[in-house]
Amino acid sequence: MSWITHIVATLSWILFLGCSQNEGVTCFSLSSLPISSTTSSTISSIRQQKLMVLTAKKQNKKNKATSAGAAGGFASTSSSAANTKKKSRSISSGYSTGAGSKALRDAANAFDRIRKIVGKEGTVDIYVKSPLNNPRRYWYAGKVGYILDDDDKYGDDNALKKKKDAILAQKRLILEYAKNALRPQNLGGPKYSPTLELWMAPGDSEMDCVQNKVTLEQCIGSTADISSDFDVQDVGFNPEIYVGEENEKGGLRLSNLDEQGRPISEVFEVNAGR
Repeated sequence: MSWITHIVATLSWILFLGCSQNEGVTCFSLSSLPISSTTSSTISSIRQQKLMVLTAKKQNKKNKATSAGAAGGFASTSSSAANTKKKSRSISSGYSTGAGSKALRDAANAFDRIRKIVGKEGTVDIYVKSPLNNPRRYWYAGKVGYILDDDDKYGDDNALKKKKDAILAQKRLILEYAKNALRPQNLGGPKYSPTLELWMAPGDSEMDCVQNKVTLEQCIGSTADISSDFDVQDVGFNPEIYVGEENEKGGLRLSNLDEQGRPISEVFEVNAGR
């Protein structure tokens, strides 16, 4: 009977391997085959081998899923965390440019959070100019906040780079807001918007700028110039919002500067003569 046992075992094993590799195909089971008492021990051994194969197949699938996750699939945790950093603040093509838009709310909320941490030193004032409208008029558009490390010193190269990165990361948001919501009469439309420029001044220096004490600096560049380790979550923008007659006449703007942002009038004190 040994040769019969051998044939039964071989056929059973072939059927099992064929079915295990073709999921969804109806297979014969061992119970459907004529089995004598002399073959029971052999079949028991086959069943144990089947169990080992099935276990190995499940483990192999699990390992593949884990590998896919590590490569950046849906199961990935470390990869998705590493990709959460963004270089610029996202703006949809049809977004609202008003002060209540989601993009501006997110930027303003981020600014408030950062301002509490860094204060004035991590703040830069932003001005927007359209040379096609007036090459010597700079419209105050708001403030940008950015995170400074403990070893950063105000005015050093590292701090300056972070300041420019913070502005460039929100450049589109600032310009879209300035030309569509803040002052479209002087910055918007095909007549004035093609040449818009961003200029910066020290944080909270509005009064010093009015008194001819500050030279503005143009911020030139794009998101391609932003540092590789930059995270837009570390910056914010607090937009200037007009109220009352400012909506018609406009708010703070500087006209006492030349085209390079330098004061052309003497410094004066607001309380002089009193």
